Amino acid sequence: MRTYSLAYLTANASTVPQAIDIAAALGYASVGVRLWPNAPGAPHQALLHDPAIERETLARLRDGPVRVFDIEIVRIGEHFDPQAYRPLFDAGARLGARAVLVAGDDADRQRLAHNYARLCETLQAYGMTADLEFMPWTAVKNARDALDVVRLAAYPAQAGVLIDALHFQRSDTTLDDLRALPPALLHYAQACDAPPGEGLSVEQLIHAARCERALPGEGAIDLAALFQALPANVPVSVEIPHQQRSCVIGDLAWARQALAATRKALGDL
Repeated sequence: MRTYSLAYLTANASTVPQAIDIAAALGYASVGVRLWPNAPGAPHQALLHDPAIERETLARLRDGPVRVFDIEIVRIGEHFDPQAYRPLFDAGARLGARAVLVAGDDADRQRLAHNYARLCETLQAYGMTADLEFMPWTAVKNARDALDVVRLAAYPAQAGVLIDALHFQRSDTTLDDLRALPPALLHYAQACDAPPGEGLSVEQLIHAARCERALPGEGAIDLAALFQALPANVPVSVEIPHQQRSCVIGDLAWARQALAATRKALGDL
């Protein structure tokens, strides 16, 4: 049976405990949380340096059905040191997280693969996977790039490749590229919709990814075909940020619409 996780970006106005409450109310099995900013000063959820928020979060997890699936975000750049992320990994372990979302920013493919292997080695002690997400504006632009990094890293035990429907559509990744990924690398995949994205600038690609995605069925992404190319039981992370629409109706109502539309698109209603 397919399970659904509420991604950070879908309910990004909510604290971690609030996101867990929303997920529990709507029937999501888990949540994704962004405890580490994706850039200096960027938005993220307070927890690492707020013991009260962590205590509240752990109480929610202890007393309810929702779990933390993934934590964000690790970026592997030229001067990457996995030890710098120890506070994130320690928090993820306390929350019972299963996966760490990883972005590859180093254009030196060999060095990127070496540092990715170091990250995987570090995460082994935590029992979490390092799920490398391809994004067209990063050094890992498509599914082939992601698989190449994992190959050069010698297929570490914690390795994973994260497929985001938006980046699938807006890169040159094909369904055959997805089918070529070893199933053992596919720990979860992110669902959303969007209009065609030809000719967009990097700034437009990033804005759409972080602030303006469509509900499944509103755009041009064939989600059913995408998920048919993946293992049938891969967990679905519902990642559908839309700043204008969610601000009007609130995170709870938006997360409800996002889950219903995603389940309908994947034939799970």
